[in-house]
Amino acid sequence: MTISKFPRQSVLNDRHAALGADLSTAWNDMPIPQNYKTDPYEETAAVRCRAGLFDVSMLKMLNVSGRQALPFLNHLLTSDVSKAKPGDSHISNIVNETGALVDDVIVYVDGPEEFRISHGGGSFEDAMLPVAAKYDVKIERDNDVHILSLQGPLALATLAPHTPMDLAGLGYFRHEPTTLFGKKVRIARGGYSAERGYEVFCSAADAHYLWDTILEIGKSHGIIPVSWACLDIVRVEGSLLFFPFDMPHGDTTPWEVRAGWTVDLNKPDFVGKQALIERKGKERSFITGLEVATSKVIEPGAKITAGSKQVGVVTSTTYSQHLMKSLAMAQIEAGFTGLGTELVVHDNGEHRAVVVQMPFYDPMRLRTHPAH
Repeated sequence: MTISKFPRQSVLNDRHAALGADLSTAWNDMPIPQNYKTDPYEETAAVRCRAGLFDVSMLKMLNVSGRQALPFLNHLLTSDVSKAKPGDSHISNIVNETGALVDDVIVYVDGPEEFRISHGGGSFEDAMLPVAAKYDVKIERDNDVHILSLQGPLALATLAPHTPMDLAGLGYFRHEPTTLFGKKVRIARGGYSAERGYEVFCSAADAHYLWDTILEIGKSHGIIPVSWACLDIVRVEGSLLFFPFDMPHGDTTPWEVRAGWTVDLNKPDFVGKQALIERKGKERSFITGLEVATSKVIEPGAKITAGSKQVGVVTSTTYSQHLMKSLAMAQIEAGFTGLGTELVVHDNGEHRAVVVQMPFYDPMRLRTHPAH
């Protein structure tokens, strides 16, 4: 498929092409810079030791507003949105009437009746429509917004001098409207890298200027543009899930991906609540971390055995040059998820694996939640 045939486009496609991306694959109907000319492992080193700039405009953004916007979202999502205040954001999920995950989202609270919803490759919008019809709510897709994500230990020092906001004081998963290099933006603290980072939400008209300026300012400090191949490495090292790849059952519940913290069963009825209550404690498997005794990347979908019994399947993988280990996230039966459990992964031969703590990188999350 040619670039022009994808329904959505990033205005930064020209920058990605100049960096070597062929833009032949898409996610969320938008071409992605899967690879640049640079080695993804060199890009990963930049993110871990300096900072890397990602284009994550492929996320779909919805503006949800109106008198009943809050009750609408609370009936639709598994979390209790009413507990968040303006400037907060949080991860939530949407399940169907059987309790099966259909998408994961980030809810940005802009005001009592104003919200933005960021979602990935699931069917959030399809599931939302029949519910929205019952509420006084306005929903608009924002196809203009572009999202530049600067991730790494130098992200704060790079951006802070060029915005009037107190960027150092911005808490994890907080966001504010401000300016950056004189352009109107919203800056959110978060990301998908397991590093301290900031996501800059800007208009399409300002995306080129902000992209180029961030890279120019950061050039002397080794800050570089980084590809989605790098994004996949750092998110697996950080044990960050990717819908639907880490939900292989087809009707995976939040319990099975250890996302019970996104489910508030104490709030009034919401879509799938009764099913989640009934399915809690009946999990078929749990997302689990494995270190695999091989120097290669294990193929997602590889089966996992204990003795002669299949007990799981590999979902997301990488070879981490930072940790010098082959890593895999997998859905594994509960009886085989204890730390230290030895298993076998089958991928062009048999590879010894051991269950380990997740996240693989920075298990105490000190990079994203520093003490100061």
